[in-house]
Amino acid sequence: MNLLVTGGAGYIGSHTCVLLLEAGHTVTVIDNLCNSSATALERVQELAGKPLCFVEGDIRNPDDLARAFEGGIDAVIHFAALKAVGESCEQPLRYFDNNIGGTIALMQAMQDHGVHHLVFSSSATVYGQPDQVPVTEDAPLRVTNPYGRSKLVMEDLIRDWCAARPEASAVLLRYFNPVGAHPSGRIGEDPRGEPNNLMPYIAQVAIGRRERLQVFGSDYPTPDGTGVRDYLHVMDLADAHVKALVRAAHEPGSRVFNLGTGRGHSVLELVRAFEQASGREVPYTITARRPGDVAELWADPSRAKELLGWHPQFSLADMCADTWRWQSLNPQGYA
Repeated sequence: MNLLVTGGAGYIGSHTCVLLLEAGHTVTVIDNLCNSSATALERVQELAGKPLCFVEGDIRNPDDLARAFEGGIDAVIHFAALKAVGESCEQPLRYFDNNIGGTIALMQAMQDHGVHHLVFSSSATVYGQPDQVPVTEDAPLRVTNPYGRSKLVMEDLIRDWCAARPEASAVLLRYFNPVGAHPSGRIGEDPRGEPNNLMPYIAQVAIGRRERLQVFGSDYPTPDGTGVRDYLHVMDLADAHVKALVRAAHEPGSRVFNLGTGRGHSVLELVRAFEQASGREVPYTITARRPGDVAELWADPSRAKELLGWHPQFSLADMCADTWRWQSLNPQGYA
C-alpha cells in the first residue's frame, strides 16, 4: 500500500515506519519537526534498507498536504499531535489548534483525494480516572486536561466522518505507556527539554544528564506505594499499527482498541529494572503526589488480541535494555 504517515519522524511514528517499510509498504512522511528530528528518518531508512519520501510540512497547511498526497495515497496513519499534558494545561488553544485543527485539515485532504482508510494514534488519557482496572474500551470517557480533550475530540471527528461516509474506515488505538527503543539503538525517544514521561527521565538520570528522579507520591494503595502503569514496548506498539492497517483497509466503520500489556508496573519497579539493565544507579527523591495522578492504570488488551491478532512480545526487562542501549549510544539523543 501507499501510506501517508503524519508525524512519522516522531518517537512512535519512526518505529512504525521501520516496520511498514519492512512489510513492503511505500511510505510518505509529513512532519513539521516541531518535536522530532529528520535524523530519525535517515536512520529509519538505514534500518529498513528501503527509502521513504519525506515532506517537511504542517498538516494544517493545505499546500503541504497537497504535496504529501500528490503521489497517490491508499491509507493514512495519523500520529501528528502535541502530547504534553502539563503544557496543554498552559497552552490549551495551541493544543486545540494543532491537534484538532490538524485532524480536520487532514481528513478534508483525505476526502478531497479519495482516501478512505485511517489508523489514528489516540491515548488512554481519554479515560481520565477510571472506575476500575484493567480498563476496557467500554469504560467511561472523562478527560481531565486539554491534551486528553483534544484526543477525544479527534476520536469523535473520526467516528462522525466514518458514520457519514459508508466507504470510510478507521481504527482508533488508545495507547497506555509506550517505552523502549528499536533493539539496534539507532532510533528511540528523544524528548526536547525536560522529559514529560518516566522512562526517558530515568534514562537521562542513568546517563548523567540529570541528577536524580523525582517520584511523585509513595503513599498510594499499591504494593510499594508508588503509582502503577501499563508500560508497552514501542516495537509492540508499532506492530499493532501494521496489524490495524489491515483491518482499516478491509472493514468499514470505526473501531477502538486498547494497546497495553494488561499488566501494571510501579514507578520503583521500573527504576529497579532499569538499574539492572543499565548497571547504573538511578537516584531518586520522593516528593508529593501530582494533582490528577491515579494510583493504578493498566489496560485490558483482549480486544486487540482477538480482533487484530496482536500480542505484545517484549518484557519489562526488554523495554529497559533497549531504552538503555538507545540512551548509551546516543547520550544527547539525535543531537
